Amino acid sequence: MEGPGPVNTQPDLLYSEEEEALRAAVRDLLTDHCDAPGVIARTESGQPHDLALWKALADGMGLAGLLVPEDKGGQGATHREAAVVLEELGRAVAPVPYLTSAVVATEALLAGDADDLLAELASGRRIGVLAVALNVAPGGAHKVVRQENGSLYGELTGIADAAAADVLLVPADDGGLYAVEADAVTVTPQVSLDLTRPLATVTLDGAPARRTGDAEPAVRRALRAGAGLLASEQLGLAEWALTETVRYLKERKQFNRPVGGFQALKHRLARLWLEVVNLRAAARAAADALATGEDTDVTVAVAQAYAAPVAVHAAEEALQLHGGIGMTWEHPVHLYLKRAKADALVHGTAGAHREALAELVDLQAP
Repeated sequence: MEGPGPVNTQPDLLYSEEEEALRAAVRDLLTDHCDAPGVIARTESGQPHDLALWKALADGMGLAGLLVPEDKGGQGATHREAAVVLEELGRAVAPVPYLTSAVVATEALLAGDADDLLAELASGRRIGVLAVALNVAPGGAHKVVRQENGSLYGELTGIADAAAADVLLVPADDGGLYAVEADAVTVTPQVSLDLTRPLATVTLDGAPARRTGDAEPAVRRALRAGAGLLASEQLGLAEWALTETVRYLKERKQFNRPVGGFQALKHRLARLWLEVVNLRAAARAAADALATGEDTDVTVAVAQAYAAPVAVHAAEEALQLHGGIGMTWEHPVHLYLKRAKADALVHGTAGAHREALAELVDLQAP
């Protein structure tokens, strides 16, 4: 009797029909409700988050619960579908707390036992934020607050989307992760390069808290998923930059010929195209690894070691090759450059991920 055939452990980098349909639906919604002038106007206001768009994504389309099993109130999808959503959100630089609430905070709760709160985040009725500085890498050291008789005391800085949060998940010095209502803390905005994902300082002075589980495994799981899926956001950003730059250079004329016809610019765009294609492979591999659990730490580290430089390069090329119009506030390219530069620090720098990767594959530094 023959045994089972070899198991295919290669990552699936292709998009399924369902994922492409999801992409089309999200892109249509963003085209209608997330235009560049509106995003720029929000960055100039005191309300950078587009909560109406968030409601349409989370409540109307059910996208906040993609990573949550159906028996816990979610959609029961995988990180692959969440990655497709983040590609489109990155392409639009959408000012919504998807990465922070639907990915990072949700993953932290999946490691605990607060199913009621998890269901609220999955439905989009509430926005959750993990109170760990946005620059902390998976497995990295992070600040904790003091827990005393069920209340929390301390100050945490660099917390992304805290201003939009309904509930904060706060790691404490007793090793627990605690849920704290946003109205029980003081949220003070910090100066942020990326105005579409603002940072804040969170001050807790006797805030009542409810334990949701152990902090260490929850934070590690949440930051790993955040880092892995961040690559898909960076991919969407880079694809927008490449596509818009090619389109512009085909239309813009100099010396009575399209600027895109000059060989030096063709070479720059060809190099950028290759980088974006490689980024797509790395981002898809990370999403697939998170979904399947195969070589997850290594694949996420590879994706993040590669993603940030490509996204920044794509945004920089878009800015330069758009010429004078690219330098204006009205043109959206500055939103993409700021997001790319800020994302280069989110959940660890490329250098930090290279160091982690070297350790994971037992490659000693010289």
